[in-house]
Amino acid sequence: MDWLTIITTTVHAAIGWESVVYGLAAIGVNIHFGYTGLLNFGQAAFMAVAGYGLAVAVTVLNLPFWMGIVIGLAAAAILALLLGIPTLQLRADYLAIVTIAAAEIVRLVFRSVYFKDIFGGSDGRRGFTGDFYAMNPFPPGHYGIGPFGFDERVIWFLAVGWSVVLLSCLVVYLLMKSPWGRVLKAIREDEDAVRALGKNVFSYKMQSLMLGGIIGCLAGFFYGLYNGAVQPDIFGTEMTFFAYTIVILGGAARVFGPVVGAMIFWVLFVFVGNTLAELVRNGFIPFMTTTQVGPIRYALVGLGFILLLVIRPQGIFGDKREIAINAR
Repeated sequence: MDWLTIITTTVHAAIGWESVVYGLAAIGVNIHFGYTGLLNFGQAAFMAVAGYGLAVAVTVLNLPFWMGIVIGLAAAAILALLLGIPTLQLRADYLAIVTIAAAEIVRLVFRSVYFKDIFGGSDGRRGFTGDFYAMNPFPPGHYGIGPFGFDERVIWFLAVGWSVVLLSCLVVYLLMKSPWGRVLKAIREDEDAVRALGKNVFSYKMQSLMLGGIIGCLAGFFYGLYNGAVQPDIFGTEMTFFAYTIVILGGAARVFGPVVGAMIFWVLFVFVGNTLAELVRNGFIPFMTTTQVGPIRYALVGLGFILLLVIRPQGIFGDKREIAINAR
């Protein structure tokens, strides 16, 4: 068995682009679900509008890269307003229904033939990453130790990506230690009591939805920048469910919970998948084919998460009280 390849790919997964992208998406979900108690099942929509905002601005409108970033952030903020205004004054389950439906609507709009000239249809958009990699200060070469290193393109992406992840964690930490953050936690526990104290619960929920959506939309930028393209089917509901799994795995309402959860999530996925593939390839599992490795990997990793939730439902760093949903 090629253990070196398995270990190398596992290490790369721990600090690679997947952990950056899903870490940012999960930080946004953590603000919604962990700190405020909002059931936003449409985080993939925030990622999609940001990624497509950047791609369309650069490739269709011929705008500068930074203008595309601004357009993507503005699109995420507008989406939060459109989702929040009709639902945040209702029970929590209404927000869940609206957001999961909105995410699918956004995906289908980007995929539609009618808007193919703008969004590229099912093929998506590509060719918008040139300006980002043109800013790369790293000269061509290999950075790291042997097989555990990266080329100059990936190391630049990871340097920027992890800097944004750490900055997002710092912003969340400072905000949640402030009076504003304490109001969000109080809303999660008992919004009627917060309303009785004269606080505008709707306004705080809207601010939380916008903040989590904007941080989550950064994941859409980084997905497109690493892969060089955005495609509508990438931003499906499973992306949001992965983000929730990561939040619960790391621990809801913990600043670094989503980051550690994302790293563990992808380490398990890559390690289990590659180990199974090597075992099948070398004949240790004769009743399985390589095409079955993918589904079995999902089943094994899912079973592991189920056992974790049975033993420790609050996640690795979490508290049981943080995952209670006050769904009135």
